[in-house]
Amino acid sequence: MARRPKPEEHDNHERWLVSYADFITLLFAFFVVMYAISQVNEGKQKILSDALINAFKTIPTSSKLVDISQHGDIRTQAIQLPSVKRKEEAERAQQKKEMDALARQLKDVMAKPIEDGQIRITQTEHGIMVEISSNLLFPVGSATLDGRSIGVLTQLAEQFAKPDKLIKVSGYTDNVPINSPVFPSNWELSAARAGTVVRLFEATGVSSSKMVALGYGENRPLESNDTPEGRARNRRVTIEILAKNSEEMATLKSVKPSP
Repeated sequence: MARRPKPEEHDNHERWLVSYADFITLLFAFFVVMYAISQVNEGKQKILSDALINAFKTIPTSSKLVDISQHGDIRTQAIQLPSVKRKEEAERAQQKKEMDALARQLKDVMAKPIEDGQIRITQTEHGIMVEISSNLLFPVGSATLDGRSIGVLTQLAEQFAKPDKLIKVSGYTDNVPINSPVFPSNWELSAARAGTVVRLFEATGVSSSKMVALGYGENRPLESNDTPEGRARNRRVTIEILAKNSEEMATLKSVKPSP
């Protein structure tokens, strides 16, 4: 029996459509991915934008801005900045609360000298200022404490037990010249008076590492030296209790009390 001849095979000219379809599919997938990653989440962008604006309003120094750009994810840093501000505000509020309480205690303890006009207690942006008339503390031209003043200063020193408060004691005189064997000028007299107060505080238990004594002589008068009343007001010793300030404490702690 004779074999049937095989049909002649024809070339398939449409095989390119398979490769073309694969290419189009991959190209489509590529553009879908590109489109997806290019979409902006408007909700997250708004949160980031608000956080950056609020943070930069409260950070005055350029060093913190540089720190943001150089370390970590800027989005995380920006969100953390408001929490840093809240922490600083909480610390300042706590310091103010402590200083308000200390001021009330000092006014209660010094009620009689305050009433007599010999002591003034005021609160400043730096802390508490206790101004004591030199007439209460020292005889004229002397840096030796009057007997009645020791009790007053001891009561004050007992209120300064908190270790993170710097105490700055400053002495002032009027413009009447002094020239004695002990004090050649008002500079020496004012510095010696401040040093005397610091030494009494130290003997009472106040740490010497958080105290500094300064003498201003006749400089920085509060009133005119043209009247006896003005000169009496200018002869004074001030005790400033500073709120916690690490930089200022580091600077002033290195200053030794006057001998």
